[in-house]
Amino acid sequence: MRNFDRHNGSFGGRGGSNRSSHQHKGARSSRGEGLFGFGPGGGKFRWVFGIFLVLFAVVVGRLFFLQVVDHDTLSAQAQEHRTNVITLQAKRGTIYDRNGNVLATDEECYDIYCNPQEVSNAEDEALMLKEAFGASAENYYDALTRDTTFAYLVRKADKETAEQLKSDLASKGYTGIYLLSTTKRVYPYGQAAGQILGMVDTDGNGISGLELYYDEQLKGTDGQETFETGSRGIPIAGGISQTTEPQDGQDIVLSLDINVQKAVEDTLEKSVTKYEADSGMCMITNPKTGEIIAACSTPYADLSDTSSLTNDALTLKQVSSSYEPGSIFKVLTMAIGIEDGIITPDSTFSVPGSIVVGSDTVRDDDLRSATTSMSVREILRRSSNVGAALIAQQEIGAQNFSGGVSKFQIGQQTGIDYPGESDGIVKTLDQYEGSTLGSMAFGQGLAIPMVQMVKAIGAIADGGWLMTPHFAVKVGDQDLTWDTTGQAVSGETATEVTDMMRTVMQEGTGSTGQVEGYDIAGKTGTGEQANESGTGYVSGKYLASLIGFAPASDAQVLCYVGLHNTPYLSTYSAAPTFSAIMGEALRELGVSAQ
Repeated sequence: MRNFDRHNGSFGGRGGSNRSSHQHKGARSSRGEGLFGFGPGGGKFRWVFGIFLVLFAVVVGRLFFLQVVDHDTLSAQAQEHRTNVITLQAKRGTIYDRNGNVLATDEECYDIYCNPQEVSNAEDEALMLKEAFGASAENYYDALTRDTTFAYLVRKADKETAEQLKSDLASKGYTGIYLLSTTKRVYPYGQAAGQILGMVDTDGNGISGLELYYDEQLKGTDGQETFETGSRGIPIAGGISQTTEPQDGQDIVLSLDINVQKAVEDTLEKSVTKYEADSGMCMITNPKTGEIIAACSTPYADLSDTSSLTNDALTLKQVSSSYEPGSIFKVLTMAIGIEDGIITPDSTFSVPGSIVVGSDTVRDDDLRSATTSMSVREILRRSSNVGAALIAQQEIGAQNFSGGVSKFQIGQQTGIDYPGESDGIVKTLDQYEGSTLGSMAFGQGLAIPMVQMVKAIGAIADGGWLMTPHFAVKVGDQDLTWDTTGQAVSGETATEVTDMMRTVMQEGTGSTGQVEGYDIAGKTGTGEQANESGTGYVSGKYLASLIGFAPASDAQVLCYVGLHNTPYLSTYSAAPTFSAIMGEALRELGVSAQ
């Protein structure tokens, strides 16, 4: 009978069994020797064992790196995944005019955001958002269904509308949408002073105008709220929560008078249309302090509707753009000659009908051909280009003229507290060419922002002292001081030039700019403008301007008006515009008539 040998796994008799058993014991002995590295299979095992040791070392090393070397970084990452941080926006400082009227301030509103992991009905909630705030339901739906735990839906939402949405969502049992209290910038006067004030972006940072220039003072320091969340971004009850309160920005008081500002904007806009100009500029200051009472250039910036704003509307052209000033520059030419003792208001010259300036022949606007005897006062009254060029070329000379222009700080930034101020293009003495002296004498051959002329003529109004035109008079609790930047001419020279400017307004080209009952000193300008190629001038288009101050003997208000690319001479365009604006400003500011 055959049976199964459990020891060797074979069928057979006892003898076969013993023999087989003996042989297999030997075989096991051979395998056992290989196990400890002495038999023929030991090399293969050593190779496997070596791999095991390497893998073990890698695992141990990785654990050491993760638990010891990179512990802090991994902990921070884990903490980041378990926490949400929300910025608490600081309240931006309020901007006031000189009379305490609020020009720009922060208003409470909400940022609306969602946790898509909690949104219960994305389609319906998207439609409710569209109904409340407009825009596309698809865009809202996309945010509501993102693979994230946080997404903005609406920034700077109206407070009442946002709270109504919250109530409507709750009534339907919809979840996942939240309100975060924040602020938005509002401008109560809309268009008025929009260019001056400027704008802020969605995050409350100034991006133009005074909002940009004084951004550091206005914006304050944002705070933040940190809270611990679960895997779905849901706040954990009793979890880590920390709030750093925001620090509000500083308030700013400006020298602007918003009532004068509105009147200026209205009058200037009408004049641009009436006199077919491309644009208009105006700036009103107190020449004794440099404080700017009103300033604007067309087109205006309506900050209550920013969707259609352009860069052109957000800049003051009299600060950022350069023009040939034209005949208002003759005031400086005469002041330089008087200051250097070369001429007096009564000095008389035989002024021909034309004069050669470089390779060009210059004539007066009246196209007279006869030589005429004129005093310096008469040259200024008639605004004679020939007379101004003659005095500069034959009497003052290039060195004195260049030095005098520098003393008036023409070709240098005024230091106005407004972004984007241009230097202008003014040749230095070593750059003078044959036509430079004669053409600059009557306001051609240079290009400057008109704020430089406001500063220079302001010096004539204030005994020769140059004051920086500026907007801000107080930041926070600190009253700002704006010191003089130098004296261009003596008080005596300033008085003599002022008296000649009176004559211009009473009997000369500025007579249509008079304001009844007020003693005004001023000068007109009808400056030709260079063409795009810079090789000549645009025919029949001028920068018509008038700059003047009152009362002439004790100036409290200075006004500059410019109409760019108008076909009308200044006497018939800028001067009547000046009269309307200056009259309103004098009355509004309480300056008594003489």
